[in-house]
Amino acid sequence: MEYPEPGSDRSVLDAGPPPPAGPSPSRFPTPSLPRANRVVLPSAAPAPPRAAAQVPPPLPAHVRASAESQPSAGPAEPPPAPPSPAEPALPARRSQRGGSGRLWQVAVGGAAVLALLALCGLGAAALLAERDRTPQATPTAPAEPTEPAQAETQALDSRDTDPAPLTAKELFPGRQLVVADGEPAYRVLKTQSSASCAVAATGEVADLLVRLGCTQVVRGTLRTPDDDHLVTTGLFNLIDRANAERARDRVRLLLDERQGRFRGMAANDDSAAIATAPARVGWQVRGHYLAYAVVVRSDGEAIRSGDTKAREILFDMIELHLNRGVLERRADGGTAGQPTDGGADDTGTQDGDD
Repeated sequence: MEYPEPGSDRSVLDAGPPPPAGPSPSRFPTPSLPRANRVVLPSAAPAPPRAAAQVPPPLPAHVRASAESQPSAGPAEPPPAPPSPAEPALPARRSQRGGSGRLWQVAVGGAAVLALLALCGLGAAALLAERDRTPQATPTAPAEPTEPAQAETQALDSRDTDPAPLTAKELFPGRQLVVADGEPAYRVLKTQSSASCAVAATGEVADLLVRLGCTQVVRGTLRTPDDDHLVTTGLFNLIDRANAERARDRVRLLLDERQGRFRGMAANDDSAAIATAPARVGWQVRGHYLAYAVVVRSDGEAIRSGDTKAREILFDMIELHLNRGVLERRADGGTAGQPTDGGADDTGTQDGDD
């Protein structure tokens, strides 16, 4: 290769004008430099390339504005040096924003605490109000007895509260006895009131009634509407309910053991069967009274076990007439009423000879 002479402007290859002075251009593209009018913060500015000596880096916006506002009388002051990485300078707005954020957190926390205290106060107030509404146990004066309570003291449980003696007219006011509306009447054949309860019973049954304080018996003999049956029914007047119940329970055993019986009362020769024929017997307690009835066939024949007519007569006499009729009127006439005893528990029946 031939070298050019000194002072010659020809290149070795004679390919055109000589290359410009300075370093030869790189075969790789040079990254574009930031525009002069683009604001780049010091912390985000890219590192200058190696050819920084040829193109100076742009000044910060505030420094450039300060430089442009200075008069051109004297030389411009050099820009301030960027802050060192060890002590980065935070903008003023950011520091103010951090302070206001902490104040906001304090304010929110205080509001939450106040709201919690308010809820606790409301709960305590509700509990106090509920306790005030709850009635307190305070001693009170005994309530005055009401009319039902006063009536219970005048029950038929004793002769002390029911001292009036029974009468035959009270049990059998007429010659006809109607036990229910629309039903045919029983004919009353004979009535009796006696201070000796033994006249209406025999054997151990009579002795039992006397021992338990029976002082009166009122009874009557009636004929059924169809003339097929005769019945003697009445009330034994004992001291109190307890004795009447003992008599009721003991009578059952005595009748089963054939140690006595209730006695039927004949009115005439046509009714003689009531005192001698086999009978069906029933009894029941209300208050200090023992109600009873003795039923026989008018022809003197034994009552069959499946004879429902005899049971109807017992119910008519004991439950409908004596209990719901006579004793209920007595309770309403000045002494308090007592509930009717159950027929199954307080009423006894017996088949066989009376």
